[in-house]
Amino acid sequence: MKIGITCYPVAGGSGIVATELGQQLAQRGHEVHFVSYALPFRLDRYQASLMYHGVETTAYPLFKYPPYTLTLAAKMADVARNFELDLFHVHYAIPHAACAFLAKQLLTDTMERPPKIITTLHGTDITLVGSDPSFYDIARFSILASDGITAVSKYLADETAEVFKIDKEIRVIHNFIDGDRFKPSTTQCCRSEFAAEDEFLIAHVSNFRPVKRTLDVIDIFGKIAAELPAKLLLVGEGPDMILARRQIKRKNLTDRVIFLGNQSRVEAILPCADLFLIPSEEESFGLAALEALSCGVPVIGTAGTGLVEVIEDFKNGFLLPVGDTASMARAAVALLRDPQRLAAFKLDAARSARERFASDKIVTQYEQHYREVLDA
Repeated sequence: MKIGITCYPVAGGSGIVATELGQQLAQRGHEVHFVSYALPFRLDRYQASLMYHGVETTAYPLFKYPPYTLTLAAKMADVARNFELDLFHVHYAIPHAACAFLAKQLLTDTMERPPKIITTLHGTDITLVGSDPSFYDIARFSILASDGITAVSKYLADETAEVFKIDKEIRVIHNFIDGDRFKPSTTQCCRSEFAAEDEFLIAHVSNFRPVKRTLDVIDIFGKIAAELPAKLLLVGEGPDMILARRQIKRKNLTDRVIFLGNQSRVEAILPCADLFLIPSEEESFGLAALEALSCGVPVIGTAGTGLVEVIEDFKNGFLLPVGDTASMARAAVALLRDPQRLAAFKLDAARSARERFASDKIVTQYEQHYREVLDA
């Protein structure tokens, strides 16, 4: 198959999943074309049958903002025409599904079979309309105009159907993990770079947006550090990083927190950690949690979100109410103080991630869905 993929190229779950999917599809012999305004995050190695097409925008005095979405649609149509794409696989309904629909319309007179459209929902597609209803109609139209719809969790699929009043099938295809890269091998990293032998290492990876509740991470760690010798590893960048630094300084934790910024190869860092924190307000799936689990790191996250499909409560982590930092800290301290239980949690974390979310299994589900849509 010849597949065009469009995603946000920045560090974040949707862009990472789209990039990893494209790489896996190329390895299976499909021809993959990424169309975006920048080289996608983690698309950092050459692969045959995998190409990137950049979208250029021009600032005209007439426009207050460069019309990126129109330029993207035109570029998608151009790539589809020149390389005879079979389908567009877009990640996020807004604006990518709308752009794919427009690109398909541009091709109706020049291609006998314009590409089919598959839209994968990642979460912000849904939560965005909650804060800005002006997007509701265009988001719903874009979803319904897609030939196939997938969601990264049942939690998100159900929420989408309810919010947008959609009775069309939303195929649940979970995010996946490359077990050859994300594994509990500490040969990839040197733990002594981050913590002493008698210290526990706690990790958090995110884009530091308000929904990730970064200040809760600091609060949980502060309570852990009051009970046990520990260091906190923060990976990523985002708008709440300034608030995080202020909170760390206010709690006198500066010498216990390590900032690493954005890292494209977190699999070289995560195996060194003893525990992973993800106390988000909302998680449609929780790719960062899955990556931690696959590296053998137990996870403490929030109940009532998509994390319930990733973390097995009381087996490889704990799920607790949003904002209950006291309970999260107590669970963390109890686990870290019990070496045998911690070792069991670590083993189950890696086992569960590989058995349930192996890339071979999930990518095959995407291939099957592609064929169903093309044959429909």
